[in-house]
Amino acid sequence: MKYRLLAGGSVLALTAALSACSSSSGPDSANGDGRTTVDVWLMRDSVSAQFQKEFTADFEKRHPTIDVKIQIQEWDGIGQKITAALASNDAPDVIEAGNTQVAQFAESGGLLDLSDREDELNGEDWLSGLAEPGSYEGKQYGIPYYAANRVVIYRTDLFEKAGVDAAGIKTREQWIDATAKLNKGGTQGIYLPGQLWYALAGFIWDEGGDLAAESGGKWSGALDTPEALRGMAFYEELQALGKGPKDSDEDDPPQAEVMAQGQVAQVISTPGGANVIAENNPELKGKLAFFPIPGKTADTPGAVFTGGSDLVVPAAAAHPDEAVTFIKELTGDTWQKKLAVAMSYVPNRTSLASAVADDPGAAAMAVGATNGHATPNTPGWAAVEAENPIKDYMTAVLTGGDPAKEAANASQDITRAMNAGS
Repeated sequence: MKYRLLAGGSVLALTAALSACSSSSGPDSANGDGRTTVDVWLMRDSVSAQFQKEFTADFEKRHPTIDVKIQIQEWDGIGQKITAALASNDAPDVIEAGNTQVAQFAESGGLLDLSDREDELNGEDWLSGLAEPGSYEGKQYGIPYYAANRVVIYRTDLFEKAGVDAAGIKTREQWIDATAKLNKGGTQGIYLPGQLWYALAGFIWDEGGDLAAESGGKWSGALDTPEALRGMAFYEELQALGKGPKDSDEDDPPQAEVMAQGQVAQVISTPGGANVIAENNPELKGKLAFFPIPGKTADTPGAVFTGGSDLVVPAAAAHPDEAVTFIKELTGDTWQKKLAVAMSYVPNRTSLASAVADDPGAAAMAVGATNGHATPNTPGWAAVEAENPIKDYMTAVLTGGDPAKEAANASQDITRAMNAGS
């Protein structure tokens, strides 16, 4: 998923990134006509060219003393580039950061504390999966921008053939029963690779567990708790209702391509996966639909990892007040609704979920987002994702390993990775 943590790079990469920062307008970006230029870094594909054009024109019309200069950045290598920018005197005014990246940038002291601006930025109903990782040590550095999470993509024709009504799948138990009915006659009830750890995290959160826990300022892996073990047990039960490989993730092979081959009834994916499936097999166009990942009870959807982005203001920003004005507009009601429709995102606030009611995939995401979670909110989590012992743990269990023993080993690896720099 593109919203991933990016660890540090070499001195050469850092130097290159510092040089790249010089393209911003810098601390003296007030124009001769009295207008101020706000430099903004947004990530590739977070907005369309048309949306960017319309928003910029509207913003500059509403704020006649501010010009907007948006530079599109690539996800590859962005961690190093942002780190370099925050350490320089030539930082942009606003940066889009993956929600799980904010803690590591805040730890460096390079971000502006925006806690006192929460009210004017509609913080009362931000999605927790964006707001929580946007905070660090009790201060709010990241302002929720947009969200995306996983849903179930399913084949309507295969469901109909098996006599399964997707609208009736509201609980895990109903999901297992339906998937078992679908898992017949050469059809895989679900294609679930053994290392889709974001899905496992959701099942663990549903049980009241977590991937890691903090105590006395130290983080420890928590896969060996009873709650986390129950989450893994459900994953194992669901994964068995298909032929997904036990030793790889959703990218190896790409699960959308597997579903496109025609024998898979369901996958767990972001809604955009449906477009890839149909591109690989045009015969499936119009035969794909969505529902939120079911929870333990019908009144609460399954917990999901909330991917997405936050907007941050560097401490070295030349125009912090104008930066907040920009963020206020982009994350406000009008443009959040337009962004959600244009890009099929989940808006940054629960009260805006109705904006995507007419987009089936985004609507299913919005339901799931109400029970959205983030990975452990600490800079040390970057090292865990880089090594990712969770994947090895899942494969070990699915291939016959003792769950308690394997979870204890993985928890030790998580503890070591999270505290390596402390």
